[in-house]
Amino acid sequence: MAFQSKNIFINLPVKDLEKSINFFKMLGFEFNLQFSDETTSCMIISDNIFAMIMMEERFKGFSKKEMVDTTTSSEIILTLSAECRDQVDELVNKALSSGGKSYCDPQDHGFMYIWGFQDLDGHLWEIAYMDESAINQE
Repeated sequence: MAFQSKNIFINLPVKDLEKSINFFKMLGFEFNLQFSDETTSCMIISDNIFAMIMMEERFKGFSKKEMVDTTTSSEIILTLSAECRDQVDELVNKALSSGGKSYCDPQDHGFMYIWGFQDLDGHLWEIAYMDESAINQE
């Protein structure tokens, strides 16, 4: 039997926990206080996807590897699905007006529309809308 996970927990280091929490709240995300403390906060992305946003020192305790310098390198691109193209634009524009930075232009592939931003700590996030009816016709 193939392995299938019930939940996904993404761990992201941040320089300022409170600023990061406020940034993601401005984008419409909520946090689970039961799994949060003064060094870590559990951001709810969906019913089964969570981002554990944690102070860099706390994050370093989970790995012996060096942390990536997000000003010069990328460690991951987190892509979230959207309900429609307008939702992609709305979320990215909120991120940009809330202190996030642009790292790419919108990409329109006909059946798929993607646009992204960097959060306050340089982590890359993409928001993607895929028209599944267009895929089934090809």
